[in-house]
Parts: sequence; structure tokens; C-alpha cells
Amino acid sequence: MAGHFEATPGGGAAVALDEVEISILRSLAVQLLELIGPGDQPADGEDPLAALFAEGPSKPPTDPALARLFPDAYGGPGGPEGSEGAVGAGKPEEEQELRERSAEFRRFTEMDLRTGKRDDALAVVRTLDALSPAPDGGAVLTLTGEECLSWLRSLNDLRLTIGTRLEVSDEDQGEEGSLYRLPDSDPRKPMVMAYLWLGALQESLVETLMP
Repeated sequence: MAGHFEATPGGGAAVALDEVEISILRSLAVQLLELIGPGDQPADGEDPLAALFAEGPSKPPTDPALARLFPDAYGGPGGPEGSEGAVGAGKPEEEQELRERSAEFRRFTEMDLRTGKRDDALAVVRTLDALSPAPDGGAVLTLTGEECLSWLRSLNDLRLTIGTRLEVSDEDQGEEGSLYRLPDSDPRKPMVMAYLWLGALQESLVETLMP
């Protein structure tokens, strides 16, 4: 599946997609929405401002993919291992302080982060649903500059999620890596192909948007 973005006037981008590619992208975006979860809308009679400033969770998600999408700010589960100040890299009292700081940061940021990721995935679904299919079932996807940014973020979230499910490492991804040498009989092959294709699509969009 070889989609290549081209720049359009006004800072947008366009790419020709066939029927299968459109179906795969939409399905993956919908699955990402289901993983992130529904939005926290104010209940009937609830003050919208109070809902806006409601606190989120203080502990990282137990699902490895969600933990990758919403990592600890100061190391720990889903965070940057081996980074300076990461949990597990210092004295017990320092590690405890970092855990508390991560919990505090998560409490006031995760809900907004989830909203942003939901909005980006919804933008992918809506732009795909708005396509006018050609006789062969394919279509040209044309994105505004703002939609391009939503697509970039959502493509990244999809690759992080799939990569976590596949337990992909940096060594797996080069041209000589194990991802390129999986036999067709491997049950992971379809998801690996989707992972590599999403990476190529993301890279193409990045290159198109570069000045």
C-alpha cells in the first residue's frame, strides 16, 4: 500500500488512497478511539466549568499501550527509561518524590491529553467519511493544514499503540530488522505490514509539510 502525500495550496496535503487503505485507516482510528475511551461530558445539571477543572487519574494506565500513549512525566511505567531523573535511577527518597511529581502531573494533564488524542482520531475518521469515492472505490484525501497536524499526531498514536502490542524495539525496525523478515505464516504479519505502512505514510506527510 503505497500512499504518498503531495502539498496543496494553503499548507495542506493530499494523497490518493484505494478502498482497502481507506477501510484500514478508518478501522484503526476507530479502534484507537475505543482504546482511549469516551469523552468526559458534563452530566445533566453539572457545572461545565467544574467538569473542565475536574482532576484526572494519578496512576498510569495498566494497559501497556495506554501507558505508552500517556507515559509518566518523570520516568516510571511508560516513561523514558534511563532518562535523567527517571524512577529507578536514584535513591529511594528521590524515587518517591519523582513518583509523587508524576502522579500530580498526570492528575492535572491526562484528561486534556486524552481529549486531544480523541479529537485527532475523530478528525481522521471524519475526513475519511467525507471522501467522495471514485468508480474504483478509491479517493483522493485532501487535508487542510490543521487536519494535517491532527493526522500526524494520530498516525503517531497508532504506531505507538501497534508497536507496543507487537513489542517492537528499535532493532526491529531497520531494513535488516526482524519486522522485514517475518514469514507470511506469522500471525503478526498483517499488523506488522500495517505498522510499517503507517510509518511510511507519516514520513510522507512530514516531508510534505516541511518548508
